Amino acid sequence: MGKRALLTSTGLAVAATLTAALTATAHATAAAGEVLTTGSAGGPAVAAGDVLTASLASGGQAKIATTLGGSTGITCNASAFTATVDTNPAAPGTATETLTAHTLSSCTTNILGATGVQSITVNNLPYATSVTSGGTLQVTAGATGPIQTTLKINTILGVTTCVYRAASLTATPSNTDNSLTFANQQFTKASGPGTCPANGYFSAKYGPVKDTTQGGAVVFVN
Repeated sequence: MGKRALLTSTGLAVAATLTAALTATAHATAAAGEVLTTGSAGGPAVAAGDVLTASLASGGQAKIATTLGGSTGITCNASAFTATVDTNPAAPGTATETLTAHTLSSCTTNILGATGVQSITVNNLPYATSVTSGGTLQVTAGATGPIQTTLKINTILGVTTCVYRAASLTATPSNTDNSLTFANQQFTKASGPGTCPANGYFSAKYGPVKDTTQGGAVVFVN
């Protein structure tokens, strides 16, 4: 092969390699889409203003243990949250949401001296929420005050009120079942009598997370 032919062949090979690489990059970028999408990973973008909701995953419970990994505490058979999407940039990136509601009900307790759970109220809503590509969701306090939960527990001596606070909460999203899992998120007692446990460790799995504005389409994190 002559020198000119060799150079031409080499040039064509390099050009083909560059073209393939650029095409693959373009396809990967297109597939990534926005941080939050509906229907599939890289699907239609969740729009700012859309409302996302989720209840406990099928068969799951929300638990507040008095010690890390312990079995004593409060168990709730019903829980749900609602959030509004504020921003949803291209992936990789961080989407932001406002958590407007979080409820826990149908709760029981095995805390010594307690006879039942009258109510659990999440205070100081709304909270700020961020969802990052790669699978991390963080909840932080909003303008109305710290992340706070008030527990009213029935005891043999009457109703005891225990208030707990957390600096932030972290959860892990999963595209396998469009779920969101909180594991052993620590709350510390802010007020209440000595019968209130010093700490509460919150665990719950919610899913599937749905975009109710988009007809209940499941939400993916890219």
